[in-house]
Amino acid sequence: MKKVKLNLEILLLTLLLCLFFTSCNSNDDNNSQTSKISVRMSDAPGDYDEVNVEVLDVKIKSNSETGEDGWVSIGNITPGIYNLLDLTGGVNVLLADNEVPSGYLGQIRLVLGEHNTVIKDGTTYPLKTPSAQQSGLKLKVNQTLVPGVTYDFLLDFDVEHSVVVQAGSSGNYNLHPVIRVSTNAVSGAIKGIVTPIAVQSLVSVQVGDVTVSAYTNELGAFQLNGIPAGTYTVTITPDPSSALPPLVIPNIVVVNGQITNMNTLALQ
Repeated sequence: MKKVKLNLEILLLTLLLCLFFTSCNSNDDNNSQTSKISVRMSDAPGDYDEVNVEVLDVKIKSNSETGEDGWVSIGNITPGIYNLLDLTGGVNVLLADNEVPSGYLGQIRLVLGEHNTVIKDGTTYPLKTPSAQQSGLKLKVNQTLVPGVTYDFLLDFDVEHSVVVQAGSSGNYNLHPVIRVSTNAVSGAIKGIVTPIAVQSLVSVQVGDVTVSAYTNELGAFQLNGIPAGTYTVTITPDPSSALPPLVIPNIVVVNGQITNMNTLALQ
């Protein structure tokens, strides 16, 4: 009986360990999926000499809930004081540019400082931010980020409606931002599986003067990220020791914001 009990305990321990490592691997796979995003700011013109806004940080949140939990900084921020009237006629400024976890993106928050001003007829006035907005301007995005794809978010200030003169006062300006958020997926990706999977291969495409490449993994899978929209030739170069010839596949179409799946590609 003791032997049977011991064997059952060993079996149970083995199953628990298997579940643990399966969970860890699953989490690692999820965490490894990223997308690249950039956040830019532009402006529609208004009747001022300057409208200066101090940007301290750009944060994102994976849901649309109104609570304060879940906000994280994008990182790689370019803080500073920006004159919105310099950002007209198609001009914009890059505020943040970084890799973030793929999946659902609910909101972007623009965190402003206190050094906001308006210049009108050569005179500088403080541009006050209402207390309800001092924690940051929350902007709904509701965008699903595809792994390996680059997204460009444009925050378009409407100065004419964002700067409000307080009733009954002169030179007392408040900032009530009216901002339109637009999203442009500026790249796509290519994925597939190369067989035989026992042979590691280098998969590459030429994007202008740059070669984008990736090795196949232990399952023969590959993914080439950050490929701009266009038509490409994909080259698969197997390990020289396999004695297999390279495989060249022309006319592979990439669409911004999408992953082109080449499915299974057999080396011969």
